[in-house]
Amino acid sequence: MTDTTTTYNPTPQPEGVPLTELRDIRVSFGGVHAVDGVTIDLYPGEVVALVGGNGAGKSTLIHTLAGAHPADDGQIYINGEPVTIKNSRDARALGVEAIYQKLALADNLDAAGNVFLGRELRTRFGSLDDSAMLSATQELMGRLNPRFKNLRTAVNSLSGGQRQSVAIARAVHFNAKILIMDEPTAALGPAETAEVRELVTQLKSEGIGIFLISHDIHDVFDLADRISVMLQGKLVGTVNKADVTKEEVLAMIIMGKHPGEVTTDDVEALR
Repeated sequence: MTDTTTTYNPTPQPEGVPLTELRDIRVSFGGVHAVDGVTIDLYPGEVVALVGGNGAGKSTLIHTLAGAHPADDGQIYINGEPVTIKNSRDARALGVEAIYQKLALADNLDAAGNVFLGRELRTRFGSLDDSAMLSATQELMGRLNPRFKNLRTAVNSLSGGQRQSVAIARAVHFNAKILIMDEPTAALGPAETAEVRELVTQLKSEGIGIFLISHDIHDVFDLADRISVMLQGKLVGTVNKADVTKEEVLAMIIMGKHPGEVTTDDVEALR
């Protein structure tokens, strides 16, 4: 089979000011460059998938935005302004929320109890205002996931998709504009996965930007608008989903090749 390549043209930037930009971020551990001069950005109402093999640096990179680990060098911008994020409290104050694969939910509490956990509403007498918290959660769930009806059920009895809904509702209720979603459909069945996809669509319609970390190429192509690929701590490139095939993205992940550099032999090898 003849090898053919085309010229690689970098994906043009969307217009306007991004919700966030991570510019020239560097993180090292004991002399190992876990993240080496990576720049990515995220715009309102879009999903950017951050993909790469194990050890590519994607989780370390996104942890700098979530406040889990500071960058050694580089700059984070929120709405065009430089910011300092030293911890998760700083991140939340800037509208950044991370929803990790192991959801940080209180299993014995219901949806409202989790949405308001640590930020409970109280009556003028100082007691918990359960009615107000339930009403606010009902309104929020009606907007984000109309099929969610188990408001009074402890979350340990909910499906995986419903638990995701609770975690996202908690973030959105406190004005998150940037969501980091780590493997949101891992271990979910088809119906639950569809529920999460509908939820992501609703979040996008509200102007919320999402960084999606996923190993599932099918999820990436179902949910993402743009795809940023990392390999060995460096950014291979960022592409529009509509402009590439799954095989081309896999070649970026495994071989570090840009779409225009992928040969027909490469594509055959990846199938």
